[in-house]
Amino acid sequence: MAAAGFRFVVRANTLEAYQPGNHAGTRNRRLIGPETVGAQKLEVVLGELEPGGEAHRHAHPGIEQVCFVLEGQARVECAGREEEIGPGDACFFPPDTPHRFTAIGDRPVKVLVIYAPPYGEDARRVRLVAEAAS
Repeated sequence: MAAAGFRFVVRANTLEAYQPGNHAGTRNRRLIGPETVGAQKLEVVLGELEPGGEAHRHAHPGIEQVCFVLEGQARVECAGREEEIGPGDACFFPPDTPHRFTAIGDRPVKVLVIYAPPYGEDARRVRLVAEAAS
């Protein structure tokens, strides 16, 4: 049982935004994680990508990732397959699987990103993947 006074409500507008590594045109706010509410098994991040913003191709060793689009349109790539998604759509990136997320269209994209276990922008928990030759 959690101790009295533990934090369980997080307000996005009170959190500092940061530019995640391996991204362009992206601002994130960590909503749920070890440092905000003490979560140990998952992390929830609110991401905002400007038009053309992108999480470059990468993989997370041992980490599952889900992206749920709140606003805007995105192109997602996973294991060499691509698809477009919009509000109400979700995608799943399995552990160790190369993936990319790109804002398309002329409007920003808002996305909830869930990691299990927590990623915490730990550079040791990401593997960059070279772009395929054209």
